[in-house]
Amino acid sequence: MSSAAKAIPAAWPAGAEPLDGFVRRMLEVGDALYRDLPWRHVDDPYAVLVSEIMLQQTQVARVGRFWERFLTAFPTVDALAAAAVPDVLELWQGLGYNRRALALKRTADACAAEGEGRLPATYEGLLALPGIGPATAAGVMAFAHQVPGVYVETNVRAVFLHELFPDRDGVADRELTPAVAAAAFHPAAAADPRRWYYGLLDYGAHLKASGVNPTRRSAAYSRQSAFEGSRRQKRAWIVRRVLAAPDGVEAAAVLAELEAAEAAAGRPVVGEALFASIVDDLATEGFFRREDGLLVP
Repeated sequence: MSSAAKAIPAAWPAGAEPLDGFVRRMLEVGDALYRDLPWRHVDDPYAVLVSEIMLQQTQVARVGRFWERFLTAFPTVDALAAAAVPDVLELWQGLGYNRRALALKRTADACAAEGEGRLPATYEGLLALPGIGPATAAGVMAFAHQVPGVYVETNVRAVFLHELFPDRDGVADRELTPAVAAAAFHPAAAADPRRWYYGLLDYGAHLKASGVNPTRRSAAYSRQSAFEGSRRQKRAWIVRRVLAAPDGVEAAAVLAELEAAEAAAGRPVVGEALFASIVDDLATEGFFRREDGLLVP
C-alpha cells in the first residue's frame, strides 16, 4: 500500500450494512453486471491512462473506437511525446473537452523528459504528473497494477450514495471517501482491485441506465450546461477550424466564418471581444499559436 493510501482515513458509516457483507455483496452484483470493454484487463499503464482520461465526461459507448485509434497512432508514452500537438488534437476530435488531450500530451512530455519512456509505477509518481488527479492515479494503479486505492469516480460515487446514503442529499466527498477507502482495503476487495472497481463502475452505470441517478444527491453534482451556443461550443469550433489549416489561417477570417456559422444556427453574433477572449485562452493553453495575425496549429 502506498503512503498516500495509508494517509487516507478509512471509516464505515454508523448504521450501515456491515462492511464485510457490503463488500461481498458488491462483488457479486458487479460480477453479474460485468461489461466486457476493450481497455479492461490491460497491464499497460499508459493504455489504461488513455482510457481513464477519455472516459472523463464522455460516455463509454463513444470511447471505444477513439481509444483504439489513439493507441494505434501513439502506442507508447514516447510516441505521444514525439507527436505534434495538432496531430494529437486531430485524433481527439469528437470526444470533446480537448483540454484532456493537451493534459495527456503534457504527461507524456514530462515522462519523456525524464528519459524513462514510461509512466511512474507509484500513486505518488502519477499524481506528480500534469493533469493527473487522485482518481485518475488510483484508477491506473488499480487497473494496470492491481494495487488497491481510493478511486472516487462518478459511477463509484453513485454506488456508495445509493447503498450507504439512500435518504441523504448534498453528501460531500469528504464523508463518502472514507467509506470508499474502507471498502477498497477490505481483504476481499483488495485481493483483486480490478474486479472490485469494475464491479462498482458497472453497477453505477446500471443504476443510471435504470433511471436512478444517485449522483444528483452528491454535493459535487452539477448539471452540465447546454453545449450548443456555449463558450465550449465556440472553443471547439475554433480549434477545428485552425486544425484544418496546417499553414495557419487569419484570425479575422476565423471570426468571420464563426459569425456566419452562428448566424446560420440562429444564434447571436459572437463579437470581437468574446472571440479575442476565447482565442487568448486557447493560445495560452497550447492549442495553437499566433504568428503575424495568423492562428497556426
